[in-house]
Amino acid sequence: MTVINVDRLRKRYGDTVAVSDVSFTVERGEIFGILGPNGAGKTTTVESIAGLRAPDGGTITVLDRDPGDPELRRLVGVQLQESQLPEKMTAGEALELYSAFYSEPADWRRLADELGLAGKLTTRFGKLSGGQKQRLSIALALIGNPAVAILDELTTGLDPQARRDTWDLVESIRDRGVTVLLVTHFMEEAERLCDRVALIDAGTVVALDTPAGLIAGVSAEQRIRFRPSVPLDDTLLTGLTEVREVRRHGTQLEVIGEGNLLHAVTATLAAHQIIANDLRVEQASLDDAFVRLTGRAATGEHS
Repeated sequence: MTVINVDRLRKRYGDTVAVSDVSFTVERGEIFGILGPNGAGKTTTVESIAGLRAPDGGTITVLDRDPGDPELRRLVGVQLQESQLPEKMTAGEALELYSAFYSEPADWRRLADELGLAGKLTTRFGKLSGGQKQRLSIALALIGNPAVAILDELTTGLDPQARRDTWDLVESIRDRGVTVLLVTHFMEEAERLCDRVALIDAGTVVALDTPAGLIAGVSAEQRIRFRPSVPLDDTLLTGLTEVREVRRHGTQLEVIGEGNLLHAVTATLAAHQIIANDLRVEQASLDDAFVRLTGRAATGEHS
């Protein structure tokens, strides 16, 4: 079932075109990612879906409703990039207040427990860590028992461990039966979480596929890096059909190729009693697809 349908969305601010042509659908039960470089139109697209922006053209439906339908306030939970609460409001006060906005809210105490906030209910918002604020933001987005959760740049500013903890939370949201629309500039995050992704650049969708599909469209190339236990001649490996090129970086060898490259290289080394020390296997990633499609790196970009 299609939960969100965006068809030829357009939005401009004065002379600046933020979104020129964005179309995609989100199916029930998906974690659907929106990726793109800074200024690509990601946040404008999401805010239009959430009913916070009025598009200049195109159509959007969420659960077969117009984004401006008041009923969607109960059915869609939103966590925005710049969500803030009063510094002196406690986490418990925020949860209790938000639950009062809904006729059939989730049990906010149970929700706090599930999201690891049970011990922080008396802590003021200003004293919460970045990860705890994000957990609270997620809880507030879920407190109305929504069918859809919109999460915008959820893990920006978090340390690596807090980011991975938040990824677990997003997966648990999907496990609750909630469809998730996730905006992110972290390629590792999208590759880990998303069932499908739309890559937006310059206000238009330039690619729409699964993360694996986008990666496969870039290259099937593999790279193996290792330090041989004894010196070897490059021709030992360049003669293999799976190997396209061998490069040297000091004492380290980089072998580039396709197919069953790892097996071919390690079997050849073993036959010559050579040990591959510090062996690393690298394949194309969503980062590579991003760079190929947009011409720039995603690292450090913020929406």
